[in-house]
Amino acid sequence: MLTQRSRYALRAMIFLAGQPIAGAPTPMNRIAAQANVPRKFLELILADLREAGFIVSTRGKAGGYRMARLPHLISLGEIIRVIEGPLALVPCVSRTAYRPCADCSDEASCAIRIAMARVRDETARILDGTSLADTQAEALAA
Repeated sequence: MLTQRSRYALRAMIFLAGQPIAGAPTPMNRIAAQANVPRKFLELILADLREAGFIVSTRGKAGGYRMARLPHLISLGEIIRVIEGPLALVPCVSRTAYRPCADCSDEASCAIRIAMARVRDETARILDGTSLADTQAEALAA
C-alpha cells in the first residue's frame, strides 16, 4: 500500500511539474496549500526529493522550489523509490534490497515469491512508464 508520505511526495511533484520551468521558484507555503500537504511533512519530503536531484531550492525572500529535470524525465516509480525504497512487497523479490524470507524453505519454488515477482514487475512497468508529464496530460484530459 502506498504510504501517506509517498502520496504527499507525488502530489507535491505533480504540482511542481505544472509550474513554469523557467519561472520563479514556488514557495513552500504555496506547494503545501496547492498540493494539500502539511508543511512539516513537506519540508522533509522536499529535502529528500532535492537530494535525489528531482528539484532545486532557492533560499531567501523570493526563494522556493522548482523542477531540476523536465517532468517527462521523472517517473512516478523513481519518486516512490526515493520516498519508500523498493517497490517489492516482499524482500525476496526486491531488486535493490534483496533479503531471503526467514520462513521460506525453498525460494525457487515458493508460490508467494513467484506471484510477488510478477506484481513487482507489473508495478514497476506502470510506475516507471508514467512520468510527471503524463500526469499533467491526464489532468488536462479529465
